[in-house]
Amino acid sequence: MNQIISLEKGRVHLMAKKAFRNWNSRFEEEFTSDTCLDHMSIDTLSFLAQGKEKGTFYLYDLIMGLNLLGSGFEFNELSPRNKMRVIDQYLFLLDRIRYECMKRLGWITRYPGEEISLVEMITRFEDLAPNLQGQIPMMNPDFEGSKEFFSVTTYEKEGVVRKLIPRLMKELQHMNQPA
Repeated sequence: MNQIISLEKGRVHLMAKKAFRNWNSRFEEEFTSDTCLDHMSIDTLSFLAQGKEKGTFYLYDLIMGLNLLGSGFEFNELSPRNKMRVIDQYLFLLDRIRYECMKRLGWITRYPGEEISLVEMITRFEDLAPNLQGQIPMMNPDFEGSKEFFSVTTYEKEGVVRKLIPRLMKELQHMNQPA
């Protein structure tokens, strides 16, 4: 039986395949238009979560590829408007990546957008980001640092989670050190 694939889905699949080309050669994983953060290895997430130059390149490359702005190598050649667009999407993805790392470590139980693919987060950024950025990850009550989270107002909860980022970076660096 012939399978019917929507033109839009096929277009997104081909665009994602091209946008992930550097990821597929750098990381020992397969990335598709359906790849969510929870499908990725902790090694890849850790590399990207650090927000260092090489990790930033791979995120810029993916964002630029999906926005048809070229390769991550061409970031500095973008117009100021497109640079800001890429940076906004980068910061949004970086938050989700860090939340996924926190979830893997058992610090949080869930975070906004965890069920959405990377491709969809980028291609539907304008629709998804405002709502997702307004939501707060849920701290794991069994996590040792959760007492403060559950004792502050809703407005302050995001700050409590963000204060965990330096600790997360140390934990991820420790995980990546050879034994």
